[in-house]
Amino acid sequence: MNTPSSKNEGARLAALESYRVLNTQPEADFDEITQLGSFICGTPIALMSLVDEKRQWFKSKVGLDVDQTPREQAFCRYTILGNELMVVEDATKDQRFAANPLVTGYPNIRFYAGAPLLTAEGYALGSLCVIDQQPRKLSSMQEKALSALARQVVKMLELRRITAELAAALENVKTLGKLLPICAYCRGIRDDKGYWQELEQYLHTHTDTKATHGICADCEKKHFGDFTLPDLAI
Repeated sequence: MNTPSSKNEGARLAALESYRVLNTQPEADFDEITQLGSFICGTPIALMSLVDEKRQWFKSKVGLDVDQTPREQAFCRYTILGNELMVVEDATKDQRFAANPLVTGYPNIRFYAGAPLLTAEGYALGSLCVIDQQPRKLSSMQEKALSALARQVVKMLELRRITAELAAALENVKTLGKLLPICAYCRGIRDDKGYWQELEQYLHTHTDTKATHGICADCEKKHFGDFTLPDLAI
């Protein structure tokens, strides 16, 4: 069975890995989104599926007993190739899926609708999908709702990642004895190994933050008087 992949598959997999969500425990916030998808679409099965190199793994699930399936069996492997909702009204009549073990056997998929989980950079991490054991259609409002829920999942993943990065940055500061050594003249920062770095470099290394530059109102008045400067932030 062919396993299609995107042209930027390496970058997509790297983006997925950056969220550090694979193989984590269930979380109520994600489960509530999945349950809402099942309720709105009226399907017995709903999944938050993340597609890595060899499998689709379910961060959240409703109505299914397994935690993952091989990627070559995943309907979502097609969903992540695009940026729109993918709908299969009857899998037995679709040549891509008619012989799929998930169609011919448990869970006997007939209907599938999946909204890709798209990052701001355009990488599809997986999908939020709903499944039924009988052919059916979604209304336009149900389709819009499922896509909206998928966007919320990505926002939650982003918040989860940012929170983890901030916690790591705080831990880096704590390793310096809760004090951050800063040069009184050049404002350089000494790291925990005794090396001095420019503030911008330190922030980028330890927090993945890029500094921008500008001139505050007080310094502008002190050094330039009444001369009005353009916005110098870069």
